[in-house]
Amino acid sequence: MNKIIPLLFFFISLTWHANASFDLLIEPDDLPVKGLAIAAPKSNEVDRFVRFIHEEMASRNMNTLVLRVDFNYQFQSHPELRDEDALSKSDVKKLVEAAKQHEIKIIPQINLLGHQSWASTVGNLLKVYPEFDETPHVQMPEVYKWPNPDGLYCKSYCPLHPGVHEVVFALVDEIVEVFETDAFHAGMDEVFYIGDDKCPRCQGLDKAELFAGEVTKIRNHLALKDRKLWIWGDRLIDGKTTGIGLWEGSYNSTHRAVDLIPKDVVINDWHYEKPVGTPVYFAMKGFNVISCAWRKPHVGVSHVEDMFLFRRNNTEEMKERFAGVMLTVWSGVTPFLDGFDAFKRNPDKVLTEEEMNHPWVTFVKMFDRLEEITKAEE
Repeated sequence: MNKIIPLLFFFISLTWHANASFDLLIEPDDLPVKGLAIAAPKSNEVDRFVRFIHEEMASRNMNTLVLRVDFNYQFQSHPELRDEDALSKSDVKKLVEAAKQHEIKIIPQINLLGHQSWASTVGNLLKVYPEFDETPHVQMPEVYKWPNPDGLYCKSYCPLHPGVHEVVFALVDEIVEVFETDAFHAGMDEVFYIGDDKCPRCQGLDKAELFAGEVTKIRNHLALKDRKLWIWGDRLIDGKTTGIGLWEGSYNSTHRAVDLIPKDVVINDWHYEKPVGTPVYFAMKGFNVISCAWRKPHVGVSHVEDMFLFRRNNTEEMKERFAGVMLTVWSGVTPFLDGFDAFKRNPDKVLTEEEMNHPWVTFVKMFDRLEEITKAEE
């Protein structure tokens, strides 16, 4: 596999061109996925977010909304896992109705496997069911710092614990049902704890096989009702060979799982500092892939432009695997909308680099550029 990667990146380099002639090289097209990923609103944010769907997402012809729900819903199957002031069923139906009006597909997310803690706080799943913890010997610090002696970024649940899937699959089924959708996002990014040497079930097992096994188990559960699995793609990239590092790629050998998981899993390939060309890698492996940006507008715009180039410069078999782009927001709804509204009130203001590097600016620049390309021949 390592011998293949340099060839892939040579292939990728052939699709990149000088900006001076860039527009001549783009073939007007449309992307299957034009999306936004953001935390699900709190109850008191629902109405404001609904307006954003009507006024901003719809006007940009966006068609996909990934909502990080986690435990921000009044689950009936496991009420012990609810957040305080979680979304009610009626709150969710407001979001569903707004999205339906504009043919926007909502894909709810619950972080599975990894991200079961953050900083010094254990998440609801391991708080209520500590027996699911992959690394119970790692104690949460009062003050979190990275790096640390335990290599703690976020906790994981043990994928081989006999009781974990009965709980998490009940949550998955319930959240997909209430959002009236046929897809689910399992997260699965930045999994540093897997196959721990002290885990009585996982110790000594191949980390790639463990990761692939969990992806496949979730995918197969969803497939029983013709639902699709979406995941972040970083654990399927060799962080060392590519040089993209510990966060955007794997340093614990989970990347080999890319050859072990079903090809109908949709990969969300995120790169926030540079528009690294790994969508070609995933497409050549047979996956549909979505390029994801965050807070740097020029990176978001490059993701858009690259996606059109990848679609143009490939075979018919490959073209549709380059499925689209998505802006990711790693805050709650209110900070994002406050920033967006302030930016929109003064669109001609000359911004400093610090003022520019925000997800709301990237949102506007990214989807303005997408619209320019799609309307180039009108």
